[in-house]
Amino acid sequence: MMNPRPITDALQKNRMSVDLTLRFPQLKTMVSTVPERSFDRPQATRCLLVYPEFTLASFWNFRAACELRGAKYPSIPLGLLTVAGMLPASWNLRLVDCNVETLADDDIAWADLVFVGGMLPQQPAALEIIERAHRLGKRVVVGGPDATSSPHVYDTADYQVLGEAEITLPRWLNDFQLGSPCHRYEQGEAKADVSRTPPPRFDLIRLDRYLYPAVQFGRGCPFLCEFCDIIELFGRIPRLKQPEQMLKELDVLYAMGHRGHVDFVDDNFVGNKRDVKKFLPQLIQWQRDHNWPFEFSTEASINLADDEELLKLMQTAGFAMIFVGIESPDEETLRLMQKRQNTKRSIVESLEKIYDHGMVVNTGYIIGFDNERGSVAQGILDLINAGSTPVNMVGLLFALPGTQLTRRLAREGRLHEGFERVVAAAESGDQCSFGINFDSTRPRVDILRDLREVVAESYSAENYFDRVRRVCERLNCSQKQLNQRWRDTVRDLTGFWKLNWIQGIAKPYRRHYWRMLTSVARRNPKAIRYAVGLAALYLHFAEFSPFVIRKLDQEIRRCEKERQLQPATA
Repeated sequence: MMNPRPITDALQKNRMSVDLTLRFPQLKTMVSTVPERSFDRPQATRCLLVYPEFTLASFWNFRAACELRGAKYPSIPLGLLTVAGMLPASWNLRLVDCNVETLADDDIAWADLVFVGGMLPQQPAALEIIERAHRLGKRVVVGGPDATSSPHVYDTADYQVLGEAEITLPRWLNDFQLGSPCHRYEQGEAKADVSRTPPPRFDLIRLDRYLYPAVQFGRGCPFLCEFCDIIELFGRIPRLKQPEQMLKELDVLYAMGHRGHVDFVDDNFVGNKRDVKKFLPQLIQWQRDHNWPFEFSTEASINLADDEELLKLMQTAGFAMIFVGIESPDEETLRLMQKRQNTKRSIVESLEKIYDHGMVVNTGYIIGFDNERGSVAQGILDLINAGSTPVNMVGLLFALPGTQLTRRLAREGRLHEGFERVVAAAESGDQCSFGINFDSTRPRVDILRDLREVVAESYSAENYFDRVRRVCERLNCSQKQLNQRWRDTVRDLTGFWKLNWIQGIAKPYRRHYWRMLTSVARRNPKAIRYAVGLAALYLHFAEFSPFVIRKLDQEIRRCEKERQLQPATA
């Protein structure tokens, strides 16, 4: 296998795409399928794609864990890389991911056009990039889920290419070629045919800066969760790529030298079970032919646990971690939010079924639904403990633009003014520390207290490492076949010894770390790699949970003060 490092070093030095097809023939699949056009310009259009920074105070910002393996950020900017694959092959592209590098004025000065896109937590950074590009006299194209949901927030951009780029980007490109582009391009009712989506331009980044790359097999989810914007953006009929199309993307990552974790960023990987079952045997054969180079994670609905055939296929293919939205332990609350797939079942038994097929489950919970009566904290904590789920994203309900929830709250006159805007602050956080952008039925201070209790209890070192121990002791690792190269093994061992020093010696919670590690090594040694990985995540949670608690304490004091003043002002 050729070493791609000299090429990636050149990419970092110049921040531009180079022709890798001479070195890796597999990368020919990455050439844009958009026909070349003759633009009335003295040279090829120079396009800078900028991925805005996520706030440092985010649940998913595992920078401390990244450092153990010499990475800077968890995952790649897949959306912009996919857009890059749709741009004309004659264009000269650069990509700057502000999560791993600094956007310099020289980068912007080089460009004819600046493309920006991202999600809600990236909103302040995206708006700053637009303003900065304008100061330097550059035109800006904006897209992505946040701009699609709240286009008025991004009105300062020169061009808005909203919705799925497969539909709106060709229209903008055509008008741009003719010299008469419009300000806004919207998707309408049509949905993109993802079986014709070109491969992401992985060559525009350095993979070694990230813990893992990501791919997307399908878009959309068949369920009706009231608070979710996925069904609004991508629809309720999951659309999937062709198996051979998906495997070619894995070929590219393999050719670029990646081994280990690959994340399927699908909204719900099992949303179309029939076609996923057709794909997985081909993925298994690909893994076998390449000597099992990858291990996968994804997001799935909990009804995965009802399908034994699907569980076995995912286990054999190498899926090792699943994120599942639980949201609430209360069935009436689940029915109100229209998450019926979580009702009429034992959540704990469903989780254990997934563990028995070799997949660790991380979960999400939300606090602040209308029919919550009294404290909900203990019910959530009991379910987290009973399910032995190590990583649990617990946050406040946030009315996302364009969702059923937001439309209902608007009809009821309960939405806060500017509900769709994110405060631009260095420690603005995410929905773990901000949310409830509407008038809640339960006192806001009580909701905040519930969240504080869940965060404090679930992310205490004793409780976290105990859950890691229990899930890893149970995890079925009989079919784990990830094969690593010696350099990957050396990197992992180096990270492991660093972790032993930090958590096993330097940190005050060291006894909980060693108790977990020695127990897993004794009872289920094949799971030790997952135990170490989950332990490494606690480097982040040990700092993030106190930050959330401080933010919540500030807001609780503010709410209590307002409540005390209310009688005097009445």
